[in-house]
Amino acid sequence: MVEFAPLLVPWERRLQTLAVLQWIFSFLVLGLICIGVFVGLLFTRFWLLTVLYAFWWSLDRDKPRQGGRRVEFFRRWVIWKYMKDYFPVSLIKTAELDPSRNYIAGFHPHGVLAVGAFLNLCTESTGFSLLFPGICPHLMTLNLCFRMPFFRDYIMTAGLVSADKESATHILTRKGNGNLLGIIIGGAREILDARPGSYRLVLRKRKGFIKLALTHGAALVPIFSFGENDLFHQVQNFPGSWLRRVQNQLQNTVGFSFPLFFGRGIFQSSFGLMPYSHPITTIVGKPIEVQKTLQPTEEEVNRLHQHYMEELCNLFEAHKLKFNIPADQHLEFC
Repeated sequence: MVEFAPLLVPWERRLQTLAVLQWIFSFLVLGLICIGVFVGLLFTRFWLLTVLYAFWWSLDRDKPRQGGRRVEFFRRWVIWKYMKDYFPVSLIKTAELDPSRNYIAGFHPHGVLAVGAFLNLCTESTGFSLLFPGICPHLMTLNLCFRMPFFRDYIMTAGLVSADKESATHILTRKGNGNLLGIIIGGAREILDARPGSYRLVLRKRKGFIKLALTHGAALVPIFSFGENDLFHQVQNFPGSWLRRVQNQLQNTVGFSFPLFFGRGIFQSSFGLMPYSHPITTIVGKPIEVQKTLQPTEEEVNRLHQHYMEELCNLFEAHKLKFNIPADQHLEFC
């Protein structure tokens, strides 16, 4: 039975819903619309706009790998505050981050739409710059997103950069310190396990960020976002099922997961693509000091990787009871 939302909803709540709706729209279809506009203009009297943008794009094609193009006005846009309040989302620090250092922050879990990672690292809605003064955050995302005209410029304003080694090297070696490179370690594959009550992380074989940390001497910061997996349900796709096999094949082919997820609607709470208004609390752990090693051995990488997993587990165990997670529930790595 469909459960409809009440007619008398405070105006503040309507604005929060609208803010989330525009973000869902941007995430799911805005890039495709931008491609359609880019191509469609060629068949109108405004064809010159596409030609001029294509010329600009050719000159600017390396920007996503060179730190992007952050715009503080966009990061402080009031709509992100309304989006943050919809859930709500909060950011908690457990230790200081020295602005004279560079950092690689591992963000866990991905969730379906990485709401916590976006709001905390790509906007100022949760007060990142107040909690960590002097730290400039960037968040890696799929390179595919930067192959969409217009859309690429839009997402770069938030501090999003391409997910490749060249991009990471640029941020960790450019002039000045206080740079924080956020990486959602589980990536697209982890999306398929994002459902309420799941604490399964794709991490055991993900060691590229460890090599980066050692090569550049960047401290590692584990971050865990409690509540991230509670925003949506997914059609059952347990490992080994035919659906999971199809999803894995698609992910291997195009580099992007296709989760069959659902949440609530705009005017009813039974079914839709809107996330549930479940609180998200993102906790930034204590930095792990890393000794710069230009050519790390496999043993050094494995040792630091094990240390990172242990620190992430300690962070989870130290805070899980606050979020009503059973004492016998632990992180599962795959």
